[in-house]
Amino acid sequence: MAIGLKVQGLPARRSHSKGSGGDNHQKSLQEFYRTKAQDPSAQVMKQARGCPCLQNRLTNLESCPLISEKRPALRGRVTNDWFKDGRENGLSCLAWEALLLFAPLPPRGRDMGLARGSAGRWATAGAPGGALRPRLLLPLLPLLLSGWSAEAKRYDPTWQSLDARELPAWFDEAKFGIFIHWGIYSVPAFGSEWFWWYWRQLKIPKYVDFMNANYPPGFTYEEFVQEFKGTFFNANTWAEILQSSGANYIVLTTKHHEGFNLWRSNNSWNWNSVDKGPRRDIVREMEVAIRTKTKMHFGLYYSLFEWFNPLFLKDQRNSFHTRNYPTSKCLPDLYYLVNTYKPEILWADGDGDAPDTYWNSTGFLAWLYNDSPVRDRVVTNDRWGLHSICRHGGFYTCADRYNPGHLLPHKWENCMTIDKQSWGYRRNAQLSDYLTIEEIVEQLVKTVSCGGNFLMNISPTKDGIIPPIYEERLRQIGTWMKVNGESIYATKPWRAQNDPSIPKVWYTWKPEENLVYAIFLQWPSEGVLGLGQPKTTGATEVELLGYEHSLEWTPLSDQGIVVLLPQLTIDELPSKWGWSLKMKNVK
Repeated sequence: MAIGLKVQGLPARRSHSKGSGGDNHQKSLQEFYRTKAQDPSAQVMKQARGCPCLQNRLTNLESCPLISEKRPALRGRVTNDWFKDGRENGLSCLAWEALLLFAPLPPRGRDMGLARGSAGRWATAGAPGGALRPRLLLPLLPLLLSGWSAEAKRYDPTWQSLDARELPAWFDEAKFGIFIHWGIYSVPAFGSEWFWWYWRQLKIPKYVDFMNANYPPGFTYEEFVQEFKGTFFNANTWAEILQSSGANYIVLTTKHHEGFNLWRSNNSWNWNSVDKGPRRDIVREMEVAIRTKTKMHFGLYYSLFEWFNPLFLKDQRNSFHTRNYPTSKCLPDLYYLVNTYKPEILWADGDGDAPDTYWNSTGFLAWLYNDSPVRDRVVTNDRWGLHSICRHGGFYTCADRYNPGHLLPHKWENCMTIDKQSWGYRRNAQLSDYLTIEEIVEQLVKTVSCGGNFLMNISPTKDGIIPPIYEERLRQIGTWMKVNGESIYATKPWRAQNDPSIPKVWYTWKPEENLVYAIFLQWPSEGVLGLGQPKTTGATEVELLGYEHSLEWTPLSDQGIVVLLPQLTIDELPSKWGWSLKMKNVK
């Protein structure tokens, strides 16, 4: 486990209070000190992990009672060169912390400086005896270094360093996620989630006419919050519907460009779902439901900029040479979201044409990857500043509804909408505006075969209901995944992504099991499927997922295979909107 150092400029973690709390904490440290040399066991390690100071690592040592009351010479020293030198020579941060806590105290009036001694020992210039006693260090270090002996790679606040971070494996294996757009724009529910901008800033006629026809003169966008009550919102109901889709992660929009937060933010001037509208912490309720009712990973979307935030507009007028908005609103929000809800995906958006230096994106991401509570599992996208999209970050999105149809060298995600015209709920949508289940399956298969993840958006109503058209699509894709998920989850792109000899055939691959999947979206009327890419061997076997018998096949001369499909009625087909051949031992 990586043990982190305090990052300058971040708020300190909660400190120990004096009185009974401080006394209890001091007793816990003393108890650990008494037993550490005699019993270097799992029980002592449990005590170490239970100590608040050790849990806080070096972030809060200055407020620890033992440091603040008994070791004034150590205060403010945690970033000195000797600490860095110690880490470079093999001491984990936790071990250093314990040395600071338990080493002999220097005499009064003498500074305590640490200098590296020979053979990896550490000398204390002002301590009695001149050195930390081996009888103290030898029992202590194996105890503290067990489980933490190898320092995790740390990342510098540069794109070169951050882009070198390996994407946590779970994300590529998950393949399929659900996006949720819910905000004040769900109240007018007209045209687009960009309603406010199109109405007030661009003054697009159809938006202006809609307001003139349905709302009194002088009506403001902020007044829509009175109707955003989420009367029927139930996080457990949402979780059940989302899980039924077969998705492995969700991304909840915590704040869109309108600036309305779905949690209580101290930086949003009461423009949030706890102080207004539903008067509920939507993010918390969804986090609890997803993590207790499903096995899906929990992710959060956050818009960096806000259309009409006066601090952002002031910075914009200053050509982003001032940074009032990110330091007062954006960054505090991001740190709070990560520390409080611990998302495994952090999906940034909306740079407002400001560079990443304005947002301090690299500084924030370095903290996220090095020292945050989700540093080992979190994944991020590529929308962290002007020109960063499709160039920097964890996975690439490149554009909304991006689906290139060919293999990319970098992990990417196709974020797309069931409603072809909007990410937010629209009351004026027509049936033809929604993707059919056949279109959704085709986009999913095409995306995964080319190495991407598939993030499909739904948009609830102002009352907190997932509309029936979205629920139907979610349950339909879940039905398809129950049969064909083996050809999607945890697969890799094969040497060929599609088959030029036959339309609407896409390949995926599981190299460890020597399996190739051919997903075909049209059932041939003659019952024979010819594939031009696979090269058969003497050990080749072919199955149809959802069908219990092996299939007969014939090799073509140099390359390719002809598969005889079973004669089935429509009701007997294993799935309705696409089928997967499982081929073993093909090249």
